[in-house]
Amino acid sequence: MDDVRVRAKTKKTEKKIIRRMQARLLLVFCVILVLLIALVIRVVYITGQDKYKKGALELQSYVSSEIPCKRGDILDRNGNILATGEIVYNLILDPKVVLYRDAYTEASITALKTVYGFEEAEIRSVLEQKSQSSYVVLKRTLSYDEKKAFSDYVDSLGKASVNVRGIWFEEDYKRVYPFGRLASHAIGFTDSEGKGNYGIEQYYNDTLDGLNGRNYGYYDSTLNIVNTVKPPVDGNTLVSTLDANVQNVLQRYVEEFYSLYGANNVGAVIMDANSGEIYAMQSNHSYDLNSPRDLSFAYSAEEIAGMSDEQKTSALFDMWRNFCISDAYEPGSIYKPFTIASALEEDCVEKDSMWVCDGYEDFPGNVRIRCSNIMGHGHISLAQSVMFSCNDVLMQVARAEGRDVFAKYQKKFGIGQLTGIDLPGEAIGQCFSVSELNDTELATSSFGQGFTATMIQMSSAFSSLINGGVYYEPHIIKRIVSAEGNTLKKIEPVAVRKTISENTADYVKEALYMTVNEGTGTKASVKGYMIGGKTGTSQKLPREAEKYLVSFLGFIESEETDVIIYVVVDECHAEEYYGKCAPAMDIFKKTAEEILPYLKIYPTGEITYKLRTITEDQLTVDPSNEQYDPENNEGAVNVFTR
Repeated sequence: MDDVRVRAKTKKTEKKIIRRMQARLLLVFCVILVLLIALVIRVVYITGQDKYKKGALELQSYVSSEIPCKRGDILDRNGNILATGEIVYNLILDPKVVLYRDAYTEASITALKTVYGFEEAEIRSVLEQKSQSSYVVLKRTLSYDEKKAFSDYVDSLGKASVNVRGIWFEEDYKRVYPFGRLASHAIGFTDSEGKGNYGIEQYYNDTLDGLNGRNYGYYDSTLNIVNTVKPPVDGNTLVSTLDANVQNVLQRYVEEFYSLYGANNVGAVIMDANSGEIYAMQSNHSYDLNSPRDLSFAYSAEEIAGMSDEQKTSALFDMWRNFCISDAYEPGSIYKPFTIASALEEDCVEKDSMWVCDGYEDFPGNVRIRCSNIMGHGHISLAQSVMFSCNDVLMQVARAEGRDVFAKYQKKFGIGQLTGIDLPGEAIGQCFSVSELNDTELATSSFGQGFTATMIQMSSAFSSLINGGVYYEPHIIKRIVSAEGNTLKKIEPVAVRKTISENTADYVKEALYMTVNEGTGTKASVKGYMIGGKTGTSQKLPREAEKYLVSFLGFIESEETDVIIYVVVDECHAEEYYGKCAPAMDIFKKTAEEILPYLKIYPTGEITYKLRTITEDQLTVDPSNEQYDPENNEGAVNVFTR
């Protein structure tokens, strides 16, 4: 009986133990199940997060955008801005983002169509072709208002604006010329890539150019984006020698002449004779630097419409060409003072010597070279040979100095050589070598025909004639300034060499004063000012065509400085001025009258001259004789010319 009870009790105990163990196992199982469920949930969550982050990284794993620099400004000598950079905006499309979701694609395309007028097919084509790109420039040089129009549109969408993705704007700079056409040939312009073409823009391109910066973006190990910015370095500013007011006056009178009379070319230079600084430079038709490919400033609508693409390209190159430095021509009688100066400097002639002009000189080969006065000037002084532009006396002077001396001084005056001016496209011209200067060539060269020179060569050489004999290198930039405003370089006048003595220069100046007061240059005189200068008429090749380039090269002396103004008119189209210097003198006179007070050069009252003037009894022929026209055909009058 006791055994039965013991066994029953034992079974009961065992059942309790089994139930406890089952309960514990169930608990363990439940815990493990819960943990497994939690683990699965976590795995699913992490997988989803990785997928999202992977997608984000695929879209923006690395960001690199350029930060544009600002090209340096160009200023005139008084600080007026001639060229600068204006902030504009480029419209950028990120196809990867736009295509990430259909909602993004549709909303972004609609935005571009609505705000900027893009065709849907055009945008879809870009998205298809550039689907793996994150940077596509859709539109350039948008204004601030055009950029703001997009943000205003997006704001108007409300909650739907979140779907407009993958469209953004980057800042850029557009080259702007506040004065438009002013000094266009001297300044030049930039192309679509921001590189300089012609003028200062081209010559100083590397100085004006800055260095673009860059914005780098990448994801670190914690998937946070990190930006690194390399800031841009802006270009240097150039302070030029140009004076916007002086340039404006000169340009106005040159263009006024064009509109009234027309010509193949007109060039004009205003220069400081004591430093080589260029105040103004005008060449042919100006063009708008903000629209340099607009031909309407030089041609009518009908003419442009009738041009082929090749003709338009040629017309543009002609319009951009700077006649003042890029064209060489026979200078004509403005070279006569140089011939006289050379002979005086080498003691080949005397200052007070008298000469006889009978109207011509004969040379071997049955060549007769005539004077502008075909009847002859009679007995005249050396200075009067300049005053009346006498070819005959100049040929005799050149014979007295000989070809070695003549060639030596052409080189000293820089004729047929590069001046070194800081502008691109300078021509060199061509002179006879010493061995080529035979009797006829020496004779014609004495009054500026047979060799070629440029306006900048003649201007620089003439400066040395009147400033005491110092040849300065011409230049158009005064200072280079950093973007922060610090002067990096000051360009001082460069005295290259001594051409003649002050004594010789004084004599030549007096002869040039006489030329304007009583000789061929009277139409260039300005009341109250000491004006000196020389007229020039050069008969172009072929001589039998009887085409003329006329000019006036003059100077105004003051206590502060000596200013020269050189005007060249190549083949005036008006018959009344055909072969005459009056147009060049008219431009000189009008320009001088307006700019001299501005330059603080004021009238000095009555002008007196040291050299005696010509008297009636010294003339073989009365200057009023109809065959005598000192303004007409001052160049070589020989077997090739009238």
